[in-house]
Amino acid sequence: MAYYQSSPSAGRHFLQIPGPTNVPDRVLRAMDNPTMDHRGPDFGRFGGQLLEKVKQVFKTSGPVVIYPASGTGAWEAALVNTLSPGDRVLMCETGWFAHLWQEMAERLDLRPELLRTDWRRGADVPAIEAALRADRDHGIKAVCVVHNETSTGATSRIDEVRRAIDAAGHPALLLVDTISSLGSIDYRHDEWGVDVTIAGSQKGLMLPPGLSFNAVSAKALRAAETAKLTRSFWDWRPMIASNATGYFPYTPATNLLYGLDAALDMLAEEGLENVFARHDRFAEAARRAVRHWGGAGAGIEIQCDDPRHFSSVLTAVRLPEGHSANALRGIILEKFNMSLGNGLGRLNDRVFRIGHLGDFGPLSLVGALGGVEMGLAAAGIPHQAGGVQAAMAYLNGNA
Repeated sequence: MAYYQSSPSAGRHFLQIPGPTNVPDRVLRAMDNPTMDHRGPDFGRFGGQLLEKVKQVFKTSGPVVIYPASGTGAWEAALVNTLSPGDRVLMCETGWFAHLWQEMAERLDLRPELLRTDWRRGADVPAIEAALRADRDHGIKAVCVVHNETSTGATSRIDEVRRAIDAAGHPALLLVDTISSLGSIDYRHDEWGVDVTIAGSQKGLMLPPGLSFNAVSAKALRAAETAKLTRSFWDWRPMIASNATGYFPYTPATNLLYGLDAALDMLAEEGLENVFARHDRFAEAARRAVRHWGGAGAGIEIQCDDPRHFSSVLTAVRLPEGHSANALRGIILEKFNMSLGNGLGRLNDRVFRIGHLGDFGPLSLVGALGGVEMGLAAAGIPHQAGGVQAAMAYLNGNA
């Protein structure tokens, strides 16, 4: 029995969820190398080079800590290294993942103050500035924002969040989740004054799940010296001390680090600006398909309804009332061997999500959109046929 699908079908499986993404052969081959002695001299040289190389994708000159963990672990590391029990944190509920981060903060004995949205846009920058201006005694210790909300397909403007914090004259730390955006959407840790950037391996970095990251500012390092939340595994200090010589204080995920090295080389060879432009182009093509399907009053919509916050890594598609997104996904999987992302939280059964990030080319997008359009017809969901052609017309005019 094949381990990856219960009912084997001819042809490749289309994995079009917004992460984990498809892993390039080059990365798989790198991971296939023999495991290295993680205490030996070769690893020290390899680790030192890798830790310098990874800074480029964050656009930082500061340390980047790498954990053998999922992005959830990097969330926790960002909080416990910078904050103390009872600290107030300003959090923007832009979707399901922002909600989960807020729940973690509560479990860690922090006091999150939530700025809610309708889950159809990114962070409310004026509300952030207003909340910080009102906090005259500077009791808020951190502002937490998800850069790209994977549940809704909305991207927050982190440069504008930084300007709002500065305009309010507030000393709060800025903590940003880039788990689904790093390596796919323009991001600038140093330039935007981010204090902790959180990331994971399984999205734009084109790796399997298993590595998570904290890029750390000098201000965040100073906060770590007085933070009182309990930390052991997640403590930056022994990690950064060992990393200075290319090593880790405990056993690293050696073969995943091989894969990371290959993935970073692929991003550098394409050029990050070209990578971002590729993702922008495919995202717009996907949105044109969705708009076409929803034409003539069909009622299919892009979940994010603010064009300034459109995501370039996924498109969340909202179905008309009375139609099941989960049923549609099931039909598409059964008939066309394609996996789409499900709706999360309040969007369960209302939306499906098309991932178009990572190791992804134009034919991958056309195939994915073709599977969706055939699925809409098979499910009997009202739509205007020709969305794939609308996407192809855009791609042909913007090659």
